[in-house]
Formats: sequence, C-alpha cells, structure tokens
Amino acid sequence: MRNLRLDTNGMKFDTPLPIDDVLDALRGALGAHASAVLVAPPGAGKTTRVPLTLMGESWLGGRKILVLEPRRIAARAAAERMARTLSESVGERVGLRARMVSKSGPKTRIEVVTEGVFTRMILDDPELSGVGAVLFDEFHERSLDADLGLALALDCQRGLRDDLRILPMSATLDGARVAKLLGDVPVIESEGRAFPVETRHLARDPNARIEDQMADAVLRALRAESGSILAFLPGQGEIRRVEERLKERVCDPAVVLAPLYGAMDAKAQDLALEPSRAGLRKVVLATSIAETSITIEGVRVVIDCGLARVPRFEPDVGVTRLETVRVSRAAADQRRGRAGRTEPGVCYRLWDEPQTQSLPAFGEPEIRSADLSGLLLDCAEWGATDPLALSWIDPPPRTAIEAAREELTELEALDAKGRITAMGKRLRALPLPPRLARMVIAAAGNGQADEAAEIAALMVERGLGGNDIDLALRLEGFRRDRSRRAGDMRKLAAGWARVASSGHPAALREDMSLARLLALAFPERIGKARGAPGQFLLANGRGANLDPAHPLARSPYIVAAELSGSAASTRILLAAAADEADVIAAAGHRIREADETDFDQETATLKARRVRRLDAIRLANEPRAVVASDETARMLAAGIAKLGVDRLPWSKAQIQLRHRVGFLRAAEGEEWPDLSDDALAATAGEWLAPFLDGKTKLAEIGADDLGAALDALLPWTLKRRVDDEAPTHFEAPTGNRHAIDYETAGAPALHIRVQELFGLTRHPCIADGKLPLTLHLLSPAHRPIQITRDLPGFWKGSWAAVKAEMKGRYPRHPWPDDPASAAPTARAKPRGT
Repeated sequence: MRNLRLDTNGMKFDTPLPIDDVLDALRGALGAHASAVLVAPPGAGKTTRVPLTLMGESWLGGRKILVLEPRRIAARAAAERMARTLSESVGERVGLRARMVSKSGPKTRIEVVTEGVFTRMILDDPELSGVGAVLFDEFHERSLDADLGLALALDCQRGLRDDLRILPMSATLDGARVAKLLGDVPVIESEGRAFPVETRHLARDPNARIEDQMADAVLRALRAESGSILAFLPGQGEIRRVEERLKERVCDPAVVLAPLYGAMDAKAQDLALEPSRAGLRKVVLATSIAETSITIEGVRVVIDCGLARVPRFEPDVGVTRLETVRVSRAAADQRRGRAGRTEPGVCYRLWDEPQTQSLPAFGEPEIRSADLSGLLLDCAEWGATDPLALSWIDPPPRTAIEAAREELTELEALDAKGRITAMGKRLRALPLPPRLARMVIAAAGNGQADEAAEIAALMVERGLGGNDIDLALRLEGFRRDRSRRAGDMRKLAAGWARVASSGHPAALREDMSLARLLALAFPERIGKARGAPGQFLLANGRGANLDPAHPLARSPYIVAAELSGSAASTRILLAAAADEADVIAAAGHRIREADETDFDQETATLKARRVRRLDAIRLANEPRAVVASDETARMLAAGIAKLGVDRLPWSKAQIQLRHRVGFLRAAEGEEWPDLSDDALAATAGEWLAPFLDGKTKLAEIGADDLGAALDALLPWTLKRRVDDEAPTHFEAPTGNRHAIDYETAGAPALHIRVQELFGLTRHPCIADGKLPLTLHLLSPAHRPIQITRDLPGFWKGSWAAVKAEMKGRYPRHPWPDDPASAAPTARAKPRGT
C-alpha cells in the first residue's frame, strides 16, 4: 500500500511526520537561495521526507539529489525506506552507493551515498555533473569526511556551480554558525513531536564492569517495562559480552537479543532494525550508530551506559587509537529521545543525575583529532596545497596537517611544494588510506597485489576473519568466510588489486611474507622482541606488548598492523610474525651500521660497539675498543653526572674547598661559583670533560684531575679571597690549628675543647670578622658541653654551671672561675698538683 500521493503542488504524504510542518518553508528557502540549514530532532523524518519532497522542485532541473550519510548502515536504511515509500526497490528512483554496494540506474533521482563516497565523487568530477543538490544528513556528527565534503562542495558552488544547492541537516547543531559559513543562508528549524520520556538514573559502581551493570539494567527493564529496549554500549566487544550474559539469564523465548554495530552483515543488522514480530520484544545492543542516523521500530525503553568509543590520532607515532570517552550532553539527549518516538517511554542512565551537567555540551569534531593524511591528499588532488585555504567550520590543526604532509612526502605522494604527484594520483585511485594504498601498489610490483589487497580489506572492514592477533590466522579466516559481507569484500579487494596492477608490466612473483607486505605500509612498526615474552620495541622507539601466552609473543620480530592504548602502555591488536630475513628484505635500505659508544652505569665505564640499527631497534652489535677523544670525555663526564658527582674521588681538602666556596656564595652572592653536587652534575661536560683526556672509566679519574678542574672553576682573585674570608683552620690561643667545618647547615662551625679557648675575650670570627663561628665546646673527653656564638657571654653566664658539673667529672683539668683571664691549655694538670 502506498503511503504518499503526488499532485501538482509536489509530493504529499499520507502518514504525517513532524518535519511536514517546515517542508514548505524549506522549499521556499532553497528556491530563493543556493543553500540553507535544516535543524530537526531525531525522528522528525528529515532523512527520508526532505529528499522526496525536493525531488519535484523546478530548480533541480531533472538533476540528482545526493543524500550523504555518515555510515553504510544508515545509508542502506535511508535508501530502503525511501524506496518503500515510492513502492519501489532500491536502484530505481532511489539509489544507493557505498563500499561493497552500488545500486543506481538511469531512473535514479535520489542517490544515498556515504560521506567517503561523496568525497571521491566530487574529486573525480569537480563540477558534480548531473547533481542538483547535496544534502548532508546528520551533519552534527561532524565526521572528517563530512567536513571535507562540505568544504569541497562549497568550493564547487562558489567557483563552478552557483546553481548547486547545499543543505546540511542536523539533529543538534549550531545552525547559525553553519549558516554563516554558507553565506548567511536561512536556517529552518523543526520542533518535532516527541512523546514524554521518564529519566531514571542508576548510579554506576566504578569498580564493576560496565557489561555486568548493563546486563543488570536490561533485566530490570525487561521486568518493569513493556516494549523493545535499545541499550547503548561503547563498542563491539562490550556488546558481545553483554549478549553472552543475557543469553545465560534471559529465559523468556519472546525476548530477542539483537546486536547492532558497523562490522556486521546486512542480514544481522536487519534483525535489529526491522519491527519485531507480533508477541516478541527486542533488546537491541548498539553502539552510537543508533543515536540519530537510523530508526529502530518499537523501542520505548533506552538504557544508556554514557560512554562512546572515538578515534584519536597520535601524530608523534602515527597511530590512531580508539579511546573510550563520556558522551556529550547532546548525544545523551539524542539517545534518551529514542525512547519517545512512537509512545511515552523510559530512559535508564547508568550515572547519577548531577553528573549530567559535567558532560561536555557537544562531542569533539573528528577533524581536531584525526589522521589528516587522506584529507591532505584529497585537498592536493582538488588543487588546494594548503587545506586552510578552503572553508571549514573548524579548520584542521596546523600540527596535524604538517604531520600528514611529512608522511605523504615520504610516500612520494606529494612534492616539496605540497602538490600531488603521479604516485599520489595512483594512491588516490584506490579507496584506501594512503599507507594501505601504497602497500597494495608496491606489492603489485612484485606480483602480490592480491595478498596485499586482502590485508587492506581486513584492516578497513573491521571484524572480518575473526579477532585473532595473528594476521595469518585472520587472513585464513577471511578466505574461508562464506558470508555475503566477506564475499563482497573479497570482490572489492580483487578490484583494488587490478587497479594497482594496471600499468605495471607483468611482475615476477616474489612471494613476500605477510610481514614484508605489512612493512610496506608500516615500516616504523617493525618490532623486535625484548625482555619478557610479548614485549617488543618498535622501530619508531615505542614499546608495545601482546598477550604473553599468544604464539606471536615468542616471535623474534613482528610487524604491527594495529595498535591500541597510550604511549606508556601500547597493545598490539594485529601483527604478522617476522624473522631477521624479513626485516632485512623489508627495511634493508634503512638499516645503518655505525660505531656507537655509551656509558655503562653498572661498571661506570665507556663501552664501544659496532651496531647495526633499524631506527630505534638494535639488530646486532660487536664490541670495539673505546678510542678516547673530546667526545668520549664529554660522554664520560655526562655518565658520571648521572651516577652522581659524589662518586668522584674527592679528597678531604677538595670537599672542604667546595663547602667553603658554598658558604661564601650563600653569604656574598653569585660572584662565587656554584660547586654543589647538583650544579656540578648539570655542567659536567663543561668543567670535568676537559680534564678527562685519555680516560674511559670512573676508576681512571684521580684527585689530581679533580683538583685541576676545581682550580679552573675558581678564578685567581677568588682563590686569594677564599683563604682570607673562609680559612680552612682556626688557630687557637694554644697555637693548635683546628679545621673549620663548612659542611654543617648554618654558619661554619668549630669543634674545640673549651680549655683551648681560655683567655679569649672576643668571639672567633671569619670573613674579616663579620661572621662569628658556631662554637661546639667540648669536654676533655671531646663530648659536647655547649654550643654558642657568643663566647664572652658564655664566660659571664652559664660557664659557672658548666664548671661546677665538669670539675667533678674531670678533676685533673683546669676549670677557672674567670676563664677569660686564664691561660689556655691543651693539657691536663700534672699529677700531684
């Protein structure tokens, strides 16, 4: 039964949707302007109803409408829904074009394409011949392809096609900001009509696994609510684990578990998307793809874990990793709204209500954190050597552009001026990331384009061939897989191989290993085993690990295809086993042999060796004799500094000199050099290295070498002053010389028996009498009896009490009533006196 009818005023629909209220305004806006912006909430009907409405507009002039979708699953669902509305099949007036599928014909007026496909379309045909309008659906997701597609479409409209209509459509978007980018065009807003949704917050235990809490929440909702359930999880792994838990605990045959994520066959996806049969209810376990771009029939309960998985590119190591992040408030609202599409619903959130306000308002645009090598290559093909010359809502970061430029230059895809080269055009001919395209093309030169294309297929189409870390096992699984999805990817890979091989002379097959093929794309991810099983050092200097129980863990070398995690803890997700012959064959031109010298901390010795190295990986080394030079002297000095300058063989006099100078520096200022351990360690290459001529180990350094180095640090003028202002010894009235302690914190100290100071009426001082010594007065047995910085005051004050105590303990030593006038002595009284 048809659910629309045509009349002279355009298309009229029997089933009303919220978007209908603004369709006339939208038609008017696009009739009077080249662009407009449409903001409508999820479920308003914009995805399918707007293209059908615009199909009859006069300004279209019989040309096509392109509808861009962020994902294949959304593109397929939109095309099928519009085709059903017209009582047709996809491929007639409504077409579909995405990876692994192309259904269009001469009658096609609306073509639903994925955003990546659109980029290739406009680059291959910059005028977009035969296209009258480009609709960017779900533009709020701000994918990299959508941002690039809009920038190119705007450039086309302004320079080649002023009649081209551009319409970004979004559920949650700053419409005014996009409208300004398009030239202050009209913004059409649909209020939508959603049923009320009750929100219930289930506090999440941070110590419990998200899968367990989600399974508990699903069971709770099944008991308390009617209708189907849509549960949002971060990724495929969590979905599968929740599914396993629910299979064990859900006994009701009327409950159907339906996972939904991108790496699934269309048939499995349809189970989640299609309405439930009578008497059944579904539990759809989905990633964020179910937020806005597709409609799932019958859902009135949403369970939101509050997490999403997003790609993050690390330019310093050239790795894109998936990071689990908290969803934005906009995404949480969209997920919640799914429960109120057709009737009042309920949304369970696995967090406390106050935490909602701490969520970011919107998700971060992919362009801010993505690998920009593909974007930069596309811009170069467009003729924009500087992407920033195009119009962007959020310009790509300059640092990411430069990282991408460096990579593409190494791949010989761009020349020194950023222009696309013949190799760059060949890379663009393959719908693959530049590195994978380069691998397939290079392999074609050795007659192995088919194998390389299959590897590329595994890497761009997640989930194919299983999930084993070993690329060989994954490839075997892919080749055995008889599903339609695997078959379509094998056909696609065969096409890539043909394109890569075109123009090549018939190549003599070389039978390169999987590791060698993979290294054509990721030479910096060649890894050598180190330490415990599963631990590898990659050529780029990064450490990476895999399960020590996996057979690959004992491979001497690997080439990593996929990595995850932070720089401090990188996991290998996909790799191929390699041996030294593979490494030499794959990267022999980058292997360097050189003599290297370094400092061995354990023996405090310089060691030299002849090293064969692939970037950060040491492949082999052979010991060599160290040839002493200025450079080795600096290395020895730096190595000792790391150990600590206290390891040097300082004499007592040198240690005291350093302390004396330290005292004067603290007292008088920076005209005195800093001879502390920290300062000497920081400048060892400057003061120590010049005195290490011919030396290669700590044990060869003597006190004479250190004395010469200290002499060089202390100018002659200061050497004279140091003896005057910070003397090494104090000469007591007895004539005995006592070393002054400059190491003790505070003022310099003098440890001396009290009898040797008899007769002194002035306190002993240094620094031209400016600084009193701290006197540690000792008993005849050298035990402390008093600390003072005022000797005359001590004589007049507490001496009487000290004398009374000491006289009984040491009767053979003098304890005069007036020590200031008594004769100093270092001796006891003779016996009998």
